Amino acid sequence: MTVADLAGLGGLGFVLIAVLVNIVHVRGRLPLPASGRSLAETTEDYASVGAALRTPSVLAPLSWLCLTVFAAGAVTAAWHGSSDAGTSVARTWALVGFGGVLLQNGTFAVVEALRFALAEAATRARDTVAGLWALSTVLFGFNQVFLATALLGFTVAGSAHGLLPVWHVVLGCASAALLLVSSSAAPFTTDGAHRLSVLGLVGWLGWIVWIAVHSMYLLGM
Repeated sequence: MTVADLAGLGGLGFVLIAVLVNIVHVRGRLPLPASGRSLAETTEDYASVGAALRTPSVLAPLSWLCLTVFAAGAVTAAWHGSSDAGTSVARTWALVGFGGVLLQNGTFAVVEALRFALAEAATRARDTVAGLWALSTVLFGFNQVFLATALLGFTVAGSAHGLLPVWHVVLGCASAALLLVSSSAAPFTTDGAHRLSVLGLVGWLGWIVWIAVHSMYLLGM
């Protein structure tokens, strides 16, 4: 099995886990940052969530591993697959994309851990929930800039060495722009979801589709 095959499988694995975890969150009505619910409702949600919060988090480390493997494979493809004219551009932007993935993984690990801190605070120290919830919500919003960085980096790198078709490049750039704009609204989400938060959702869906398609390209290399 080649590096490209592993990267492709890693990307598809990440997409499947991300979709599954979000379905579990929605169906189980688990609290989510930027949900738009009031502080009182959020506190009650976390106080009553119990062990259900642990189930989707079990898969989080595997999703970060899969995403990192995908990103490493994308860097390798840019490093060796570009023409002489596009080599420097592809390599530079591939490293930008890889940096975005690493920052996303680290930031989201903190967001994931804060969910458990909020659950404990909601049952033992409710006066601390407001601060923890604001931290979790704003950090979740800011994390979108790292998704945008990963998308932009790998999209430009893939375009430079001719791996990606035009529509895929447009999808990557458009999704990155939506995520960047949404991340800029993060400071305004402490009191609930901002009206620009929907742009982040659309950008995230674009990110998922982009990775799935890019993974298929890697499997076909």
